[in-house]
Amino acid sequence: MAIITPALLTSLQVGFKKNFQNGLDEAKPSFTQIATVIPSSTKSNTYGWLGKFPSLQKWVGDRQLQSMKAHAYSIVNDDWEASISVDRNDIEDDELGIYAPLMQEMGRSAAIHPDEVCYPLLASGFTTLCYDGQNYFDTDHPVYEKVDGSGAVESVANMAADGAYTGPAWYVLDTSKVLKPIIFQERKKPQFTSMTKLDDEAVFTSKLYRYGTDCRDAAGFSFWQLAFGNNRELNADNLWDAITKMREFKADGGRKLGIRPTTLVVPPGLEKVATRLLERELDANSSNELKNRLTLVVADYL
Repeated sequence: MAIITPALLTSLQVGFKKNFQNGLDEAKPSFTQIATVIPSSTKSNTYGWLGKFPSLQKWVGDRQLQSMKAHAYSIVNDDWEASISVDRNDIEDDELGIYAPLMQEMGRSAAIHPDEVCYPLLASGFTTLCYDGQNYFDTDHPVYEKVDGSGAVESVANMAADGAYTGPAWYVLDTSKVLKPIIFQERKKPQFTSMTKLDDEAVFTSKLYRYGTDCRDAAGFSFWQLAFGNNRELNADNLWDAITKMREFKADGGRKLGIRPTTLVVPPGLEKVATRLLERELDANSSNELKNRLTLVVADYL
């Protein structure tokens, strides 16, 4: 029988923290393929500059300063946590083997957490507003005649839907820019903490030593022009249609944006179809123009 001392609890803390860190290090999140990480130092960040793709113009005379239309798009950080309690009897009886994998799994979950936040945001893009007041995937994004957001308005779609289609949605993204379609706003990275003092209330009343992790972050949308949502069959014609329409997107004022679709994001149910579209040759007499055209991302959390 182990005697519980401060030294023993410190040793357990070190061991459990190492288990947690191992899980954190071994996980392979993929959210950075579709999201840009932006540090946050406050409760929320406001992205008033969204809607303006920076570009150069010929310098003639003084600099041409344009008053840009401001967008009050804010992303509010959320709190996240996971906790595990260890019974005092298990420590006294040296039965701690079950806790090491739990601590490691808690670390893995903390590392994968951004995937669980970012990918579902794509799926909700058909019903969630972005900076211009329209749903992120919408048929009526306003593009203005003048660069300052004034003049005639043209409605532009970054989605396509087939009313007869009942399968899952899929997405074509341009991830070549510094700012990717999704913003992952990071206020506080996951931290491992413990409550193990002998006079802690939970230890005194319930014989429980508590270990956990917490973080603060949130995900939101960046430029809608960087993504095209599809509620229609995933086939070569529809994929080319999405690519072509994205390449035609313009900024306010009519400037070409140079959108370059780079990534196809699908849920696991479409992995086989997507793999065939992007990787296989058709036959000996014809080639597959889509082969290696896009990088395939199969998102577990879609």
